[in-house]
Amino acid sequence: MKCVFTLCALALVAVLESGCSREVPGNRSAPSPAAVPVTVAVVTTRPVDRTLPIVGTLYAKDSALVSAEVEGKVERTLAEFGDRVKEGQELAWIDTDSYTALAHQAQARVEQAKALAHGAEQELHRQEALRKTGIAAPADLDGAEAQADQTRAALKAAEATLAVAQLNVDRSRIRAPFEAAVADRIASAGDFVRPGSPLFRIVNDGVLKFIAQAPESFAPQVVRDLPVVFTVDAHPGKRFEGRVFLISPQVNLTTRMFDFGALVPNAERLLKAGTFARGELILERAVPTRVVPIGAVLSSSGISRVFVVSGTTVQSRVVKTGRILGDRMEILSGVSDGESVVTSGHGKLAEGLTVEVRP
Repeated sequence: MKCVFTLCALALVAVLESGCSREVPGNRSAPSPAAVPVTVAVVTTRPVDRTLPIVGTLYAKDSALVSAEVEGKVERTLAEFGDRVKEGQELAWIDTDSYTALAHQAQARVEQAKALAHGAEQELHRQEALRKTGIAAPADLDGAEAQADQTRAALKAAEATLAVAQLNVDRSRIRAPFEAAVADRIASAGDFVRPGSPLFRIVNDGVLKFIAQAPESFAPQVVRDLPVVFTVDAHPGKRFEGRVFLISPQVNLTTRMFDFGALVPNAERLLKAGTFARGELILERAVPTRVVPIGAVLSSSGISRVFVVSGTTVQSRVVKTGRILGDRMEILSGVSDGESVVTSGHGKLAEGLTVEVRP
């Protein structure tokens, strides 16, 4: 019995010691949170072109609707849709035989008028000689002078008729006004045409015009000779260039924008008139621009933020962003050069948290 009491006493003592040694939960100190692993990038300033995004359409610099200048039947067409022609190259003939015959007839009349004028001049000289000797009467001399004047006038009229006939012969052969490509052949051999009837539509695609629009606020900055770069869907990845050569003097009252055009060399004929193009107008070259990686910028409800690492903690900064430049974002305000911004690990960040920067 004595042994039983002794064992109970020892057990009670052990329980009491265990209870006394247990710590009170409220007195335990809270463990510090673990540092959030992040990657960072340094805010830098780079030389970047200041540009204005634009869209527009390519047009032929020169285009013409070649029309008939004389009346008659189209004898031949010498160019077809898609052909390239040189300046002065013949495109069609219009009743050339008839106009050539009329020119020969006018030439003959000129020769006849020359003969009559020559005879009248000879008679006038003879009458003047006789008058000096007193043989010829004054009336005969007056008649010779009148006849000479008349034949001179007839000769001039015949020569004018010949010039018109020769001009019609030249006009009966339709020629290209400039080097171009035939966009459309409207008339065919056998058609009867009158002056002004359209025959061909041609375009000069060796140089194109890129017509685009700019907001009215950019009016002072859009000036002649500024470079324009653009791309077209037909040649993905290839950039074409031109320079501003015309600027509209008025703003569209509906869109509040104005037109401008850039000349684009097209010697290889890669571009076609009527093509839609996207590009940018380069307003200024190599402007110092502050940038950060795109992944460093967090946007929500129209507000952009970055986390700036200061020592071992982070601060949330509101920034004003600009253009997207490849894999970088332009920062207009909110950070300074040399500061480090978080590029990954944002999901667990909050103001003042401790971070661990990893490569």
